[in-house]
Amino acid sequence: MMKPLKVLCIGGSDSSGGAGIQADLKAVCACGCWGLSVITAVTAQNTHGVAGIYPVSPDFVGKQLDIVLGDIKADAVKTGMLPTEEIVRIVAKKIIKYKIKIVVVDPVMIAKGGKTLMQKKAREALIQELMPLAFAVTPNIPEAETLSQIKIASVADMKKAAVRIHGFGVKYVLIKGGHLPSDRKLDATDILYNGDTYEFSSQRMNRRDIHGTGCTYASALAAGLAGGCSMVDAALRAKIMTAAAMKNAVNPGKGYGSANVFGELFKRT
Repeated sequence: MMKPLKVLCIGGSDSSGGAGIQADLKAVCACGCWGLSVITAVTAQNTHGVAGIYPVSPDFVGKQLDIVLGDIKADAVKTGMLPTEEIVRIVAKKIIKYKIKIVVVDPVMIAKGGKTLMQKKAREALIQELMPLAFAVTPNIPEAETLSQIKIASVADMKKAAVRIHGFGVKYVLIKGGHLPSDRKLDATDILYNGDTYEFSSQRMNRRDIHGTGCTYASALAAGLAGGCSMVDAALRAKIMTAAAMKNAVNPGKGYGSANVFGELFKRT
């Protein structure tokens, strides 16, 4: 019987289907891995934005982790929305308990519409407790600014922020450049840093239909690492997949569109 590679996605549920756990599982599946999930929060949201957030109790987050990892285990873990300090700490505790080595931390802090998704104390716990356990962290520019306390207006600033975030103990820092002002650069450049610096660039696209791109990128990265890719190869593959998902974006509602990793599957015939 086939034993698939398994990627455990830990994060919030997006009722619109475009981001969060829903986007994570789609990306993991598209990469040929088996997706597992632990829900940290449920949200009420649609294509216009987030109307409400209901965190899951830390004890139940821990129970989900024990039940899944005690039986199925995981070749890689990807974390997304971790809304409270207590949830961050229980996730870190279980990563240590089950000796998970490939951990991709996507520090989800603010929703596209501006809704805060992580409390201040949770951000502090993320830096102190979880990031030292991470193989890779994947902030966008606003998240990298928060983590590094450096204002980012250029690729050079991204590199400075990556160095500072690397100092928190994470092995690889991957800062996504899609939020740089479009008049500064015609392409979207991401920075990967582990002591050496790498750049990955792709054509800049429509900023409106990008819901779920960060989740897609980090989950595809985790899947690549689970399959044995080097960090550089996994990052390149994840960027290529995310760029394609943006080109094939779908909009099931009346607001923002979402990344689509399944190509023309949803195209009307």
